[in-house]
Amino acid sequence: MTHPAIPDPVVDVTGAEELAEDVLVLPNRGGELVPNIGVIGGRHSVLVVDTGLGTANAEAVLTFAAEHARGRQLYLTTTHFHPEHAFGAQVFSGRATYLVNRAQAEDLKVKGPGYLEMFRGLGESVARRLKGVELVEPDVVYDRSYVLDLGDRVVRLEATGRAHSRGDQVVRVPDADVLFTGDLVEAGQFAIFPWFPPHDTDVSGLRWLAVMEHLAARPTRVVVPGHGEVGGPRLLAGARDYLRLLRDETWLRRDAAMSERTIAEEVSALMAERYPQWAGREWIEKGVGCLCAEHGGPAPTAVA
Repeated sequence: MTHPAIPDPVVDVTGAEELAEDVLVLPNRGGELVPNIGVIGGRHSVLVVDTGLGTANAEAVLTFAAEHARGRQLYLTTTHFHPEHAFGAQVFSGRATYLVNRAQAEDLKVKGPGYLEMFRGLGESVARRLKGVELVEPDVVYDRSYVLDLGDRVVRLEATGRAHSRGDQVVRVPDADVLFTGDLVEAGQFAIFPWFPPHDTDVSGLRWLAVMEHLAARPTRVVVPGHGEVGGPRLLAGARDYLRLLRDETWLRRDAAMSERTIAEEVSALMAERYPQWAGREWIEKGVGCLCAEHGGPAPTAVA
């Protein structure tokens, strides 16, 4: 993937927005390679969701969270292992307890170094942000779900299984009805398919659709996407509907024995017409490639 002249991916901690009492988001404000970052507080502890790209961004996030915590214990989690979400965790070492699901911990260990090198090749601004980054092991690893007690508030970390990555997780704040989705959901942007055969084929369009069908069946008051503006349950339904349409249009042409190149051209044109305001059109072709590879395969395992 090529990203010419990517602007400096800076996390802005000055414009935090309160989604509910003691539930904040540091919005990405449309910045490329800048995620939405969560800060969730309880009586005795505060959880940070995602770090931003590199140590300088993570230091800004940590400083903001520590000031907000006012002495409360700090925790860190990351929605998945990709660099703008997790490659600042070293800054939190000794200051916060870092916890993720087992598949994400494995992604960090096995695939993290390769992604670090790949992202350093995206341009000078990104390489500068990643200078000195070291990948750290989580302090706590869970299997399918983890209930974190922050004091008069619990947060549920829920591993979704393979979708956008092998180790995706959502972060749910039940009492505030807020859901942090990571890159399972984007707002105003086509779904990011990190489909780079033969080097990386862990993304699964079918499993991703199954995850989104599961999430959309449980409407949530506030949805914080990986990138883009915070919204409501329509974000979940919109991500589900796009993935379903992408699958159906890709497979319709695959059944007609079209070449993958023709399928990508036709489906990309169709999606650009259907969603003219969405960014990231280059990811449509990646999604087509993934779904072509999954055509005719076994149905995805149901999401618990």
